[in-house]
Amino acid sequence: MTNIIVAFPGTENARNIKNILVRSGFSVTAACTTGAQVIGLAEDYTDGIVVCGHRLTDMLWGELFDCLPEGMRMLLLAAPQYLGEKDREGVVCLSMPMKVHELVSTVGMLCQEVEQCRRRRRQMPRERRPQEERLIKEAKELLMERNHMTEAEAHRYIQKCSMDSGTNMAETARMVLTIMGY
Repeated sequence: MTNIIVAFPGTENARNIKNILVRSGFSVTAACTTGAQVIGLAEDYTDGIVVCGHRLTDMLWGELFDCLPEGMRMLLLAAPQYLGEKDREGVVCLSMPMKVHELVSTVGMLCQEVEQCRRRRRQMPRERRPQEERLIKEAKELLMERNHMTEAEAHRYIQKCSMDSGTNMAETARMVLTIMGY
């Protein structure tokens, strides 16, 4: 489910856009009137969509976009004269007045984009911290010394134990070191 935050200076406009999206099957996290509210909510998410007008009560859309987490997308709804500087990655614009089906299809497209990015992020291997690398190296060295394993065998042993126990390799290496009294 994609996190959607609606932000307009008038509470009625924010509520109307939120209601349109909810009736169309989207889950809207909140309807806000200030950029500060949006930033506060967006800090809890790694990705999502902010649907907003060109001006909020405390900042312009560009200032808001610069404060959002990297994975957030923005759908800017504004009159044509306010859409001048929109060439930013992560910002999609709809000219006002807009049609409901344009809003719904654009939010749907952005949701698909966010989900694809989320899937790609999950598939990328996580970088290990130096102390995790050190633990794994120490556990492999201990297994090589005490059990006469090659480095590849020791690595495979830790990897298999990790998969069998459902823990990451660093935690498994820590268990190996503890069990072997190191």
